Amino acid sequence: MFSRLRSAMQAFFTPMAKGLMRLGVSPDAVTIAGTVVVTGLALGLLPTGHLFLGALLIGVFALFDSLDGVLARLSGTSGPWGAFLDSTLDRISDGAVFAGITLWFVLHPDVAHQRWGTAAALACLVLGGVVPYARARAESVGADAHVGIAERTDRLVIALVPTGFVQLGLPVVVLVVVLTLLAVASLVTVVQRIAAVHRQLAPGRKTARG
Repeated sequence: MFSRLRSAMQAFFTPMAKGLMRLGVSPDAVTIAGTVVVTGLALGLLPTGHLFLGALLIGVFALFDSLDGVLARLSGTSGPWGAFLDSTLDRISDGAVFAGITLWFVLHPDVAHQRWGTAAALACLVLGGVVPYARARAESVGADAHVGIAERTDRLVIALVPTGFVQLGLPVVVLVVVLTLLAVASLVTVVQRIAAVHRQLAPGRKTARG
């Protein structure tokens, strides 16, 4: 859903990407810098209770996630390496976001529904890593698992919006419910991808395990 918005913004990033290209900035540098910034914001602001500022800044940088791809296409350097690096570092920044939310619950035991919130945020952290892994593992055995109701951008936006507004007075229970539903959606996505791969691969076909 929200991934379409990011795709639509690629035209907006083109002038910026051209400027970076003239300065000699590589797509890899943009990818790494974005990961470092988002990870730092997530682990520095969210656990310490700066929820609105953290969610706002992370959301802004999340929209810039496609800048490296635009720059790679303009500079003629797009390829498997860039896709691998971007996907791998996405796991780090995504994990940092949900780790930051989890730590906020852990470090604030006086918060309403603290245990439930901690468990829900932790479930989002774990399942958020399994969702892309299932797709990548499917591709490695010749299957397509590009299905599911909880894509990466969707998960981030759905988690960050209530997180930020909690500091502005939104009841914590709303955030907890959202995280719980997000964890369930991630689990459903994993099941959908497993089912999709099962349909594509014949029952008796030999595949690599491990």
